[in-house]
Parts: sequence; structure tokens; C-alpha cells
Amino acid sequence: MHATEPSLTLLHSPSPLRYFLATRPMFLATTLIGTLIGIAAAYASGVALRADTAIVTIVCALLANAGTNVLNDYYDARNGTDDANTARIYPFTGGSRFIQNGVMSTQEMLVFGSALMALTAAGGMWVASQSGPGLLLIGAAGLLIGWGYSAPPLKLNHRGLGEGCVFAGFALITVGADFVQRASFAAPPLIAVVGFALLVTNVLYINQFPDRAADAGAGKRHWVVRLGAQRARWGYLLLAGSAYLWVAGAVAAGALPWPALLALAPAVLSARAAKILLASAGRPAELAPALPMTVAAALSHGVVLAIVLALSRHL
Repeated sequence: MHATEPSLTLLHSPSPLRYFLATRPMFLATTLIGTLIGIAAAYASGVALRADTAIVTIVCALLANAGTNVLNDYYDARNGTDDANTARIYPFTGGSRFIQNGVMSTQEMLVFGSALMALTAAGGMWVASQSGPGLLLIGAAGLLIGWGYSAPPLKLNHRGLGEGCVFAGFALITVGADFVQRASFAAPPLIAVVGFALLVTNVLYINQFPDRAADAGAGKRHWVVRLGAQRARWGYLLLAGSAYLWVAGAVAAGALPWPALLALAPAVLSARAAKILLASAGRPAELAPALPMTVAAALSHGVVLAIVLALSRHL
């Protein structure tokens, strides 16, 4: 067991703490920012925001992401992926390790993940009653993606659709958060979220390099497995480059306010991570510095974009 991984001592911690840590909270920040981009997009369009529905929207999005993470750990334990993953870089890859290290059982993780998804659905029903039935379509699609990412029979990541799931999932989070406030579908949140969703997708993409051997052994045929490390490494540049070019193009077209160009600054982090990946794609241990850089690039891009959108109403 890696020294920094959760250990059996967590069994003696309060249950709320154990359950909270099982959700992999460090990755929930991306969901929070995705909802804030959607709320900011609505506000920038002149919509009068409702605090109650905004708060419940954020909570539901976080519950959905947490449930997805927990169920992913459950199904990766069932198919043997995490047990076989000796090249993992904790806490970024290889799951929460709660099942493997005896902190929680597979049954506990299944029940917990399912409960989180049920709470998400219940909260979503209330929010839909306040904003409109269109939100039910967004919520149903999001829950299907979150469950089907790892669960049979869909096993979307096994089929090379994991990156598409992440992109679509985060686009739905932002569009849904905007819909709750606007009570209708609109283009601004979709335009705003594309760059952010691509950068979050890159978090999954680079995390698959250390996990590649274990994933291949478990039948996960995602693109890093299909292409091999040397060819797949260029996909990181494609995703990051597309994200920043999208934002620049949207500003040039007048679809985003010009201060949104500030959201291009995290390209420095993406470039540094890309340099490491290009040099060390086949040596998992050497990728460790690139993983937090990739997360930081997505988070900082999203934060800047949300702030710019919110302030643009007053410019």
C-alpha cells in the first residue's frame, strides 16, 4: 500500500468523515465550478437569480459527481482494475483505495453510491418543479452518464467513450445550472462551458496513462489503451489546444466578453504538463507532477471564466 493512501485507521474515524472521503472530494471542485459557470452565464444574460434553486442545484451536482466516483470505485473493484493497478499515482489515479485497503466494503460502496444517486434524483425533481420539465431531461442524461460510465451493461469507458462522457457530463452541469435560473435552454452556457469541459476531460485523459496496464488487463479499451502511450500522448495537446482555441474564437466572435481571454492564462500549466507527458508517457512514475498541473489548469480556467461572466453584466 502506498504510504499516503487511506488505511484501516480510518475505520475508527467518524462515519461521516469516512463517507465524505470516499467520494474523492478533491475532484468535486470541478463540479462546483461547472455549476458556477452556468449560474454566472444566466446572471450575465440579465436573469434575476434565485438563491434557493442555485444552492440546491449545486448540492445536486455535487451529489451526482460523488455518486459517480463511489460507483466507479465499486465497479472497478468488481472488474479487478484497481486491485491490479500497481502503477497508480494516488490520489489522482487508481480510485479512492477504500475497498482495496479495507476502509469500506464493496457492498458499503454500492449502497452509498446508489444512495447518493437517489438523493440527486430527489433534489433534481424539486428543482425541476421550480424551473421547468426540461431540467428532467438534463438530469436523466447526467445520471445515465454517471452510472453508465463504469456499470454494466453500458461500461462506457470500457468502450472508449469515457472522454465523451466527461465532456458531456460537465456540459450538462453548466447547461443545467443555467436552465434552473433561466427556465429555458439557451446558447450562452453551452458556449461558455466548452473550454472548461475539454480541460476537465484532459484530467481523465492524463490520469489514464499511469492506469493503462491495469485498465488493459481489465478490458478497458479507452483511447490511451487503444493507441498506446506514445501515440496517445498527442491527445492531451489536442484537448488542451482545442479548449483554449475555443475560448479565443468565442471572444473573437463576440460570443464571450473580451475579459474571458484571461481564462487563457492556465495554458501555461497545460503546456508544462504536456511537456512532461510528451517526455515520459511510458513511465508512469514520472508523470506525477503533470497530474496536479492538469487539475489546476481546469480549475483556474473555470474560476476565471465564471468571475468574468458574472462581472460582464456590469461592464
